Amino acid sequence: MNKKITIAIDGYSSTGKSTIAKQLAKKLGYIYVDSGAMYRAITLFAMQCDFVSQDHLDTQGLVDNLDMAKLHFKFNKALGYAEIFLNDKNVEKQIRTLEVSNLVSKVAAISEVRKKLVAIQKSIGKNKGVVMDGRDIGTVVFKDAELKLFMTASAETRAQRRFDELIEKGEKVSYEAILTNVVERDKMDSTRKDSPLVKANDAIEIDNSHLTKEAQFEMILELVEDRL
Repeated sequence: MNKKITIAIDGYSSTGKSTIAKQLAKKLGYIYVDSGAMYRAITLFAMQCDFVSQDHLDTQGLVDNLDMAKLHFKFNKALGYAEIFLNDKNVEKQIRTLEVSNLVSKVAAISEVRKKLVAIQKSIGKNKGVVMDGRDIGTVVFKDAELKLFMTASAETRAQRRFDELIEKGEKVSYEAILTNVVERDKMDSTRKDSPLVKANDAIEIDNSHLTKEAQFEMILELVEDRL
């Protein structure tokens, strides 16, 4: 299996994009890139610099200081995938909080932020053999990807998954707050002017509302093997 392809996985929040992307990358020996983590890390940077809050967004301030946000991925052998670092600090845990989730769509809508991160993403995938998930991977970052997937599930199912995940991590959150966040993020991601979340014409849509992780993995692996 010498041929390498690019796999682009887009879709709504909490549809398990990262989970399936990690599974595929591990199985195929590919590079895995969580593009959403990059936007979350920039959001965390904006929060640390007081450029963004629930009722405030200093777009120009963030744009003027974007070069101060240095991002890189470092492979964690124990986990089997790369973690994201912001200015040499591992921020994997910090970027997964509901506070960051509530602000990331605001930051991700800024054209200069998208331009910076898309350039990094394209450079990572230039030699193929990459699985990348996000919201504009098949439509903007890798328009020529050999396999494009678009993940979806009901808002209620996604909110429950996110709720269970955060509770397991020891966070105090309510299902209602998470459902509100999911619905609001869907709207913001789908209606932003720059690279809105849309299904690429040649993407295969997968509704995993009632799929087990194992069944989904086998289904998608078949799609990959058809292209190899």
